[in-house]
Amino acid sequence: MKRVLMLALLGMFSVGMLSGCNTVAGAGKDMQKAGEKVEDKAKDCNDGKC
Repeated sequence: MKRVLMLALLGMFSVGMLSGCNTVAGAGKDMQKAGEKVEDKAKDCNDGKC
């Protein structure tokens, strides 16, 4: 039963990830946006605004 539940959760997670960025280019854009947010936060913390 645990195995079936874990496989179901993994399947739902995979579908969610694939629907969010259904191409490699889309995944790259998503990663770029996330990186920009991290850079912005790092700049804010460097200026003492954390």
